[in-house]
Amino acid sequence: MRKNITKLIFSLFGLLIINNSIIAQLSITGELRPRFEYRHGYKSVTDSAQNPAAFVQQRTRLNFGYKADGYRVKMSLQDIHVWGSQPQLISTYSGINPNGAYLSLHEAWGEAFLNKYLSFKFGRQEIILDDSRIFGNVNWAQQARSHDAAMFIYNKGNLQFQIAGAYNQDKAALENTTASKGNYKSFQYFWIHNKFNDNFNVSLLFLNNGKEQLDSVRINNQPTDITYNDKYSQTMGTRLVYTKGKVSSNASFYYQTGILGDRTQVFTDINGDYDKHISAINFSGDVSYNITDHLTSTIGYEYLSGQSLADTSYSYRTKTHSFTPLYGTNHKFNGFMDYFYVGNHVGNVGLRDVYMKLKHKKDNYWYGLDVHAFSAANEVLDGFKIDQENQIALATIGNISGVDQLQTMPSYFGTEFDFTFGTDISKGVVLKAGYSVMLATETLAYVKGVVNYEGQGRVSQNNNWGWLMIIIKPDFLSQNE
Repeated sequence: MRKNITKLIFSLFGLLIINNSIIAQLSITGELRPRFEYRHGYKSVTDSAQNPAAFVQQRTRLNFGYKADGYRVKMSLQDIHVWGSQPQLISTYSGINPNGAYLSLHEAWGEAFLNKYLSFKFGRQEIILDDSRIFGNVNWAQQARSHDAAMFIYNKGNLQFQIAGAYNQDKAALENTTASKGNYKSFQYFWIHNKFNDNFNVSLLFLNNGKEQLDSVRINNQPTDITYNDKYSQTMGTRLVYTKGKVSSNASFYYQTGILGDRTQVFTDINGDYDKHISAINFSGDVSYNITDHLTSTIGYEYLSGQSLADTSYSYRTKTHSFTPLYGTNHKFNGFMDYFYVGNHVGNVGLRDVYMKLKHKKDNYWYGLDVHAFSAANEVLDGFKIDQENQIALATIGNISGVDQLQTMPSYFGTEFDFTFGTDISKGVVLKAGYSVMLATETLAYVKGVVNYEGQGRVSQNNNWGWLMIIIKPDFLSQNE
């Protein structure tokens, strides 16, 4: 036993005296990121019976990287948990994630350099394209996002392109090809980016996205074993960036088509089952101006098409017009309170977002204010008003033939204010904080399903959210730490 301990000590000591040539190619870094949050109206309008939530959630990461002449690799281990969700004495309880902890392999990839400009990257990896609207790593979320994928990468001068693909499967099975763990079965994309000069660059993206669709095949009117069919949608678009002097601007346009896949339901009506086709768009633009060396202002607009709740024609309702920003870093867009497209608002009435931002940055601190005015991109049925008028009509004339059953609500959702602050509190330690308020309308409450006993959207409660986060990212092999 003593000999084994001695060998282990010498082995560890040997790691500390690795020659400089190996250390130069090896990286060991980490991240410690606890975040306190106060939630009362975060992601949805507050109900009168809802009490505020408060907690601290922490991300802890350990990253290993190595680069050789012909390849490079990276592995990233992370633990995500809420403070207090784990007992001081960890039990041997065998339940899966019984106390809210989440230990995972965030990244594990290799990249082979095929020549000076072309490489092949494979494994679990983050995918970040352009401004992260369609593909992003969702770094705000403590667990973040990564994909099991493979891609060819070309990078020469001002030209870059990627050809990538992913194929998901639950397990190494003997039959079937089910993928229930993630939100897609497979994807393939082509992305190209060219910097024409110091002021102007353009990106193009084509994504073929496969999702499983619940099959409704029956034998003798009895359900068979549950099966799924793969359905594919296509997202294509461009992003343009122009910068000159104190002014910078961005514009993007994306179109979605193809067939929607849904593992939870079969699309059917009196005419039988049908494929739900997609026809949706997203476009945005913003302009930033450096008022001073330290103060920047931005104005912008984004439109994400949605589904009208008032058009009941067969040709319209058998197609979705709601744009989905698939695998983007959606917390970055449409306000920090995550009311839209952060696990919500998908397949809904869409969104119009008019926004203004101010950010002041000087020395080791910065602070900012973002203001968003939100509205629906399509019609919202006024269910409360229709129901009230139906009741009056039944009580007075005995029928509802004279009531308009397609009355709509005002499209305005509300205004959100996001205050943010950040500073270096010591060498290598960053403090960030924020406070947000949503001034919601009855329309937003109704769309979110927060209604009173009569079915009217609730707007009597304050919707606010605050957070405080400390970040340390040690470089364990750096001599400057």
